Amino acid sequence: MQSLPARNLFKIRANHLSKSQLVVILNNVIDPYSSPYGDRNCSPATSWLPSRTATTFYGDMRDLSQSLKESTVLSFKEWFKSRNDALFVEIFKILRTATNDNSDDGDDVSSGRSADLALANLGLKLDERFVLNVLSYGRTRKDVLSCLKFFDWAGRQPGFHHTHSTFHAIFKILSRAKLMSLMLDSLDSYTKHSTAYRVRFHSTLVMGYAVAGKPEFALQLFSTMRFHGIDLDSFGYNVLLNALVENSNFDAVKEIFKQIQMRGFENEATCSVMMKSFCKQKLFDEAEAHLREMVCEGRDLNGYALHALVGGLCANNEFDHAKKLIEEFQELGTIPMMQAYDVWVKELVHAGRLDAALEFLKKQKSIGGYVPDMFRYNMLICRLLWENRLEESCELLIEMKESKISPDDDTMNAALCFFCKAGMLSSALDLYNSRSEFGLSLNSMAYNYLINTLCGDGNIDQAYSMLQDSIDQGYFPGRKVFSILADVLCREGKLEKMKELLLFALDRNIKPSRAIYDKFISALCKASRLEDGYLIYQEINELNEVAARSTYFSLIESFSRSNRGDIAARLLFEMQERGYKPHRILFSNVISSLCRMENPKKLVLELLELHLSRVETSSRIYNLFIYGAGHAKIPELAREVYEMILRSGREPTLSSDILMLQSYLKSDKILDAVNFFNSLRGRRNFGRKLCNAMVTGLCRANRLDIALEFFKDAKNNGVIPSIECYELLIKLLCSKRRYSMAITLVNEFEKTGRVLTPFIGNTLLCHSLQGQELYDVWIHRMEVENGNYENPMLGLLIGVFCSRVKFSQHIDKLVEVIEKCFPVDLFTYNLLLRKLSLINIDHACEMFHRMRRRGYEPNQWTYDILVRGFLKHGRKREAAIVFEEMLCGGFHPSQATTMSI
Repeated sequence: MQSLPARNLFKIRANHLSKSQLVVILNNVIDPYSSPYGDRNCSPATSWLPSRTATTFYGDMRDLSQSLKESTVLSFKEWFKSRNDALFVEIFKILRTATNDNSDDGDDVSSGRSADLALANLGLKLDERFVLNVLSYGRTRKDVLSCLKFFDWAGRQPGFHHTHSTFHAIFKILSRAKLMSLMLDSLDSYTKHSTAYRVRFHSTLVMGYAVAGKPEFALQLFSTMRFHGIDLDSFGYNVLLNALVENSNFDAVKEIFKQIQMRGFENEATCSVMMKSFCKQKLFDEAEAHLREMVCEGRDLNGYALHALVGGLCANNEFDHAKKLIEEFQELGTIPMMQAYDVWVKELVHAGRLDAALEFLKKQKSIGGYVPDMFRYNMLICRLLWENRLEESCELLIEMKESKISPDDDTMNAALCFFCKAGMLSSALDLYNSRSEFGLSLNSMAYNYLINTLCGDGNIDQAYSMLQDSIDQGYFPGRKVFSILADVLCREGKLEKMKELLLFALDRNIKPSRAIYDKFISALCKASRLEDGYLIYQEINELNEVAARSTYFSLIESFSRSNRGDIAARLLFEMQERGYKPHRILFSNVISSLCRMENPKKLVLELLELHLSRVETSSRIYNLFIYGAGHAKIPELAREVYEMILRSGREPTLSSDILMLQSYLKSDKILDAVNFFNSLRGRRNFGRKLCNAMVTGLCRANRLDIALEFFKDAKNNGVIPSIECYELLIKLLCSKRRYSMAITLVNEFEKTGRVLTPFIGNTLLCHSLQGQELYDVWIHRMEVENGNYENPMLGLLIGVFCSRVKFSQHIDKLVEVIEKCFPVDLFTYNLLLRKLSLINIDHACEMFHRMRRRGYEPNQWTYDILVRGFLKHGRKREAAIVFEEMLCGGFHPSQATTMSI
């Protein structure tokens, strides 16, 4: 292997990955030659022959990167397997099995006994801490029913009695899941199976209502208890106080706080709740004063009081104040700071102040004062990934691993997302396929990243399979990923999968965007599945959605091409009722389609009457139908529409006259065109637009002599012909080898004060390449006119292109000469390449690069010229490289080029 410059990659030992080493991977995991979308997109080449040294270097780097990636995945997998939650996994596996059996209408009693027996066989040592840990594990996985089953089972075990804390935990789980009725049922069930005293039942019920967000019911029950001489204990009072604060019932907060003080129940939790109360009321001065008073009195504080104050200040966007408090109490050392640090990091992340959060962690790590918990790490990593800050997220993941922090599902999902973002798709898929080994349950974010990355890598089928897996797990992709996947499926023509995707969304009441419908309909039309496209369009209408303008265009164009003019006409009309304005090409395509059906005149005129009665009655609608009939080469129908204008009492506009004239010319009805033109002279001046339309129409109909007559007639009547008239006449004259007349028109054109157009210049150069006749005529005219008539620079170019004049200067000078005669365009460069490729292919390559530097992108003809030029000079390898680049650019070679290659 060659030594690697700059980054010293050789020094990395893959089997001993550290934080700094894994960061290096970010700069090397992606193949320098690959694109984010695989081999399908080729980058434009500036040189067709990369050096062998560069190829070797990148090959070595790819090998090393692959080794690093494999080692990285192995390292992370070992970390994930180190999780100490195997017992919890087994407990919830038993509980979920029982839940699923019940849901299938099985024998509830036998299923419950089976679960009880399986849990008993685990030999669990039940105490308050263990039960709280199990419930916490279930809460993070949102497995509410399993939590409730375990709570019920634990309460029935001999020697264990639920405490206020365990009741509080299950109530919080149920309230967050908004299962109030289930909460009350569980309380009722517990009283039947428990030997708890009436006092505990009332106390528990007060806490239950409080945690469930119903503090008014809790207060009513509390009043009933007090009436019967029953009171809450310290824990119950603080739960009730916290619920009142959460519900912003501050009058009741004051009263309950007084009761707590009177009974001597005030403790660390009470102080924390009151700090939260002050902050919710934005009484930050009172909160700070209260905290300082507690510190001065030497009260034991658990850190949550400062936590509440710091959180409140940050929520009020007073970060500077919060930072000063943290620094002050850190120096005092009178309050545990862990909770304050936690909320400080959390609030910085939520506010998007990631640099400040990372700086804080770095500072605390240097003094050994604070190691964030798993949740803080997860939050930071996810936000860094969101902002594409891969190096920092990588550092934190490795820091967690090196600190032996046990990862949870969020950590593992973040690692998977990191691999996706870093371009390490194979590593991400390796983790995904190994998820059962360490109990990984993917979240929606991980599925979104995987699907998005697979789409970008061109693995459409695998992305769709991933989608099905995510749906089975209860996740549907986010709107952005859904749109990306839909776009790829449509683009790749996987329409059945796209149809399933759409049904998945609709079954889950997810409303796809109009853009997705539009892409799907366009893809169906492209695949000639017009009926399916029309059904989707009708579905959009049933949803009271307005289809996009492009949707109408796709459907109308497709039905028109398929000779379903009746449906195309209906869609054209509906499109206008929706407020969209179709262009005349769309109109003409619909009319042409109707004209290919039976009784076309009747169908077209019925559509016209419908538009006149309900859409618009202006001259524009008549003109659109005249244009459409002319495009279909049915001038009789165009004339019928023209006559309708006259019968309606309207005066045909100049546009109507020109369109009618063009209808005759397109159908090669030259005599009718001439008669119509002459009939217009009686009511119109011999105008420039009408004359130009006649001359250009005759040129396109290949009627050169008649076109020249009208051209001369127009000039005799003081009309200055348009540039297009000159261009088409010169082109037609050249094609019929009437070069003398063409040269006359070129000189006449320049004498009008106009600059020679690229069209005229390219026409002359193109014919110069075909032979020397044009140059001979030019020289003869020069002799007749004594060299004073023609453009001498243009004559020089014609001589160069027909090889009668040798151009000894650099090729750049040739371009400068052309630019002095007329503006250069891509067609001109292609002519130059064709000329140079016949003489010196290296000069042609030089011209190609000059062309691209000046902003001209090659087209099919450009590549054809280069490929055949290389082959002509026996340089087959370069020809093959250019041919490959041509295919990558989406161009198709000509038949002659394909046969040559």
